Amino acid sequence: MLDLVRNIKGDKAIWAVVALLALFSFLPVYSASSNLVYVVGKGTTMGHLMKHAILLVLGFGIIYGIHRIPTRYFKGLSLIALPIVIVLLVFTLAQGTTIGGANASRWISVPLVGISFQTSNLASVVLMIYVARYLTKIKDQNITFKESIVPLWVPVFLVLILILPANFSTAAIIFSMVLLLCFLGGYPIKYLLGILGTGLVCLTLFILMAKAFPDLFPNRVDTWVSRIESFWNPEDTEADYQIEKAKIAIATGGIVGKGAGKSVQKNFLPQSSSDFIYAIIIEEYGLLGGFALMFFYLFLLFRIVVVANANPTIFGKLLVLGVGLPIVFQALINMAVAVELFPVTGQTLPLISSGGTSSWMTCLAIGIILSASVKETKKTKRGTSRIGGDNPLEVLSGQL
Repeated sequence: MLDLVRNIKGDKAIWAVVALLALFSFLPVYSASSNLVYVVGKGTTMGHLMKHAILLVLGFGIIYGIHRIPTRYFKGLSLIALPIVIVLLVFTLAQGTTIGGANASRWISVPLVGISFQTSNLASVVLMIYVARYLTKIKDQNITFKESIVPLWVPVFLVLILILPANFSTAAIIFSMVLLLCFLGGYPIKYLLGILGTGLVCLTLFILMAKAFPDLFPNRVDTWVSRIESFWNPEDTEADYQIEKAKIAIATGGIVGKGAGKSVQKNFLPQSSSDFIYAIIIEEYGLLGGFALMFFYLFLLFRIVVVANANPTIFGKLLVLGVGLPIVFQALINMAVAVELFPVTGQTLPLISSGGTSSWMTCLAIGIILSASVKETKKTKRGTSRIGGDNPLEVLSGQL
């Protein structure tokens, strides 16, 4: 164990924030899981807690393993992983999954272990690494829009098209983060405006096609429309029921909250341990707990920016921002939904919400950030650089 601790590298503040968020998550998850047990009749509270613990332990194993990989390797790995991700997205969309009688074609089941895997989360991380690699490659070059279509925008739109039918909010977040990363990477703004317009046109065409052929993507567009309509014009819908219960939880929490495990709305609020766990946290720990949690995410954002700024390479800087910003952005969206500042999206609270392998993808991104925060001063014993050695990933990364 001591050897394991000694081998922990990277930004200690990020390690601390991630560990604190993960440890804190056990309290609201254990409390809110009673909804699944006593209302839905699924499992036991201890069973849900143990599952959450196993996912987090494996997640920290991912962080530890990934943060030991030199940052330069991710250039080559993104080229290998992107085609695999596209195949997984095609398979996920084609085979679909029905959960509770509803179309849930965003998951694929992992054999033997009995868990479902959301491929769009993996696609998000891989795509951001790929975009960072491309922006590094064209840095300080007078690139034309035509030259960037095939190497950059075709893969981006292909991934988005495969995610959009089943998960609009994730596709929108990925698209926004890609545009932001391209802006930070110096990609011409006039081209980004054209891409934004193209994205809106593609979304419009998809909605029209889904309306014309409702059996092709059952219930998806109707769900989007109902959530947006209920946000702007409140009606008696399921989305409104969730929001109303979340607002009651927040209102009754007061300044200091009711105390750990004493939430009442967890028994009435659907997805109280995942999508709306922030409302339960405020009910139990009050506005002080809610603001404290927000502070930790903003502090994580601050450390991400610090790590990106300190990295000596353009790829390292863009890589950290590319995989780090979506984590904080997703957290802020989850909080905004709970307080009705944003329509219901189905986005979980990173490192806090229970269930699902999305926490693993968050841990993957954290591991990459920590890898970029490690000062690569290691050389061979004879003082020569390690790039270009016998390792094929070294050779591929060095060439790219």
